[in-house]
Amino acid sequence: ALQEAGSSLEQIVRVHYIFPDRQDFAPCWPICKKYLGPARPAATMFIAGLFDEKMKLKIEVTARIHLTT
Repeated sequence: ALQEAGSSLEQIVRVHYIFPDRQDFAPCWPICKKYLGPARPAATMFIAGLFDEKMKLKIEVTARIHLTT
């Protein structure tokens, strides 16, 4: 989705992690850090119910795009 919008993982400036259970964050952190660490986005974690109880994580990002003029 980022590539289609003219962006990339390196251009992420904000990320929201939404977990139904706070305990699920720790096992996910190494993977999130691996892919989002180089961008160093501002981050917020929310604890909230998700649409389907099988869902364990929702990630929302905001990224810069490269405009061609």
